[in-house]
Amino acid sequence: QVQFVESGGGLVQAGGSLRLSCTASGVIFRTNSIGWYRQVPGKERELVAVIGTSLNTNYADSVKGRFTISRDKVKNTVYLQMNSLKPEDTAVYYCNRFYQQFPWGQGTQVTVSS
Repeated sequence: QVQFVESGGGLVQAGGSLRLSCTASGVIFRTNSIGWYRQVPGKERELVAVIGTSLNTNYADSVKGRFTISRDKVKNTVYLQMNSLKPEDTAVYYCNRFYQQFPWGQGTQVTVSS
């Protein structure tokens, strides 16, 4: 059974940085496009960043220039480096396959204080 595990969230002041990590049993990241998503209560989950099998990346306009997605093929881990954080980045962050998502993990809470 595929299970995604997200970690690295926390409480940070505006302007600060966090690095999120995503691992998954049963999924080889280098052969799948992997996305980072976020969700706030009452809103739909939104795509924040995606990294393709060729290490091509795409970002939501709201995070361009501040977030960087990367992949470590040895550790089979995908990261999301988040810099210049804003209060509106506060959300639960999840990772999953970009195409044909698997069941969602627990996510990791990111809270940015003003």
